[in-house]
Amino acid sequence: MSDNTNTHTHEHPGYGLYVLVWAGLVGLTTITVALAGFNLASLTVVVAMAIAVIKSLLVTNYFMHVKTDSAIFKVFIFVCLAIFLTMIVLTFFDLTYRFPLK
Repeated sequence: MSDNTNTHTHEHPGYGLYVLVWAGLVGLTTITVALAGFNLASLTVVVAMAIAVIKSLLVTNYFMHVKTDSAIFKVFIFVCLAIFLTMIVLTFFDLTYRFPLK
């Protein structure tokens, strides 16, 4: 018989960290809702997207445990995000030529 021992040693970060991350997510959501009432002109979308990126990084790193995964999974996630962002940029690049700004 083979000795099939798994040598993954992932230390559980504790529930306090999860509560802090959850509180951060609630706080960022509150900021996003509050910013909807302000007129930031062209910065509105930039600020909302920046907050969304921070929130998604918190969720993937802590609740999806990507922070403690192996490097190959991080590379796969990076490649998928790069392809997704390329498609989004190409879509908006096409829209700039389709609808001229005045």
